Amino acid sequence: MQTIGHFINGHTITEDGQTQPIYNPSTGEVSKQVALGGAKTIDEAVVAAKAAFPAWRKTPPMKRARVMFKFKELLEKNADEICRLIGEEHGKISHDAAGELQRGIENVEYACGAPELLKGEHSRNAGPDIDSWSEFHPLGVVAGITPFNFPVMVPLWMFPMAIVCGNTFILKPSERDPSAAMFIAKLMKEAGLPDGVLNVVNGGKEAVDALLHHSDVEAISFVGSTPIAEYIYTTATAQGKRCQALGGAKNHAIVMPDADLDNVVTSLLGAAFGSSGERCMALSVAVAVGDDIADKMVEALQPAIQQLKLGAYSDKENDFGPVITGAHKSKILEHIKSATDQGANVIIDGSGAAPTGHEQGFFVGPTLIDNVTKEMDSYEAEIFGPVLQVMRVQTMEEAIQLINEHEYGNGTCIYTRDGEAARYFVDNIQVGMVGVNIPLPVPVASQSFGGWKRSLFGDLFMYGPDGVRFFTRRKTITQRWPSAAIREDKQFSMPTLG
Repeated sequence: MQTIGHFINGHTITEDGQTQPIYNPSTGEVSKQVALGGAKTIDEAVVAAKAAFPAWRKTPPMKRARVMFKFKELLEKNADEICRLIGEEHGKISHDAAGELQRGIENVEYACGAPELLKGEHSRNAGPDIDSWSEFHPLGVVAGITPFNFPVMVPLWMFPMAIVCGNTFILKPSERDPSAAMFIAKLMKEAGLPDGVLNVVNGGKEAVDALLHHSDVEAISFVGSTPIAEYIYTTATAQGKRCQALGGAKNHAIVMPDADLDNVVTSLLGAAFGSSGERCMALSVAVAVGDDIADKMVEALQPAIQQLKLGAYSDKENDFGPVITGAHKSKILEHIKSATDQGANVIIDGSGAAPTGHEQGFFVGPTLIDNVTKEMDSYEAEIFGPVLQVMRVQTMEEAIQLINEHEYGNGTCIYTRDGEAARYFVDNIQVGMVGVNIPLPVPVASQSFGGWKRSLFGDLFMYGPDGVRFFTRRKTITQRWPSAAIREDKQFSMPTLG
């Protein structure tokens, strides 16, 4: 059986030690195993990254960008293989995997602008013959810890930007689906990246803790659940590290009485059930303003949901696939049951879904639950599965209050034809990413991605302009050359321009 090892200093390392099975979630069978590195493996990666840093930080940004241009070309050339690896280990349908890869490539494209992105700021004659300017310097060895649900896109949020900024990088991908991350790391080497600049270590909590406590790791970027994000952030910052930790979500869609119902239904299908709901931007709650639009929406959703096709990643006709593990499937089913037990109305129950030929796979069918209230456990939790819950309120203000009171503030959207209502919603909602008639308001690569409240720990969002800021530190220089024309007396007070 194939063992997925580590990629350190430009070489694949498969060491003897603890391993963990990798499942094909469409079949429920073990397909590979992954080596679980610990503190020793992390230290080897850090040593390699630290050794590579001095030369890489002095490499001109244009030359770094050329590596990224070649890397983008290789990602596109190897797209089918990358999507296959995503599908085999995550279960994502091939067209969804292609979409994930494309969004990742867009971040590589943005990173190709390093010569422009890393320009400093300059002020000539800030004082008498005094010039002042800023420069953006790399941090050193930095690390990224990424989740299972986007095994390619989220790493591409992190290491391309970190690397073009002059840092060296250690990636700790999810041990549930590590092959795609390993594959693209090797493409970076093929693109001309020097050995040691990008390293990949597979592992669990021991590897994470080793990164958090290693004195030579300057910054940690993380995407995952809120409890782990909080642990990552508090631990890393206590060690004096810079940290951005993106956590969980409970994304609501407000459906106004004047909404285009056909657009609402089509949007909700993709946003709630795409990728089996295993997206931090999945729309898991539809908040209908008024019983009339709620009844019409639920009625329209039922036949549309029943037509969705569930199955293996390799069939492009399928709409979505399995969830990541049997344990996660059980957790989702418990949430569905709890909603029933607590008084919600399960309109469509996907608990017993079993596509023909894949009966042992980790499948949960599309589930629609009506009359959910904020006191229910299924509402409070991030289910992270193909479950759409419907809540009913009487006013938009009530809907906004519901969203603002929730502990998560990742994404939200409103469906309406009323520009005034949309503007009021955008201005008053306490959420980091907002859509108007757009179900998944994921920012483009030239913007930045992040939530509010307990969906983000740290001050800077992911990728885009905030990515540049996160992976660099500013140095400001103020300079004057002595001149015979200007001679100052001794000065003991704070210098000013007055």
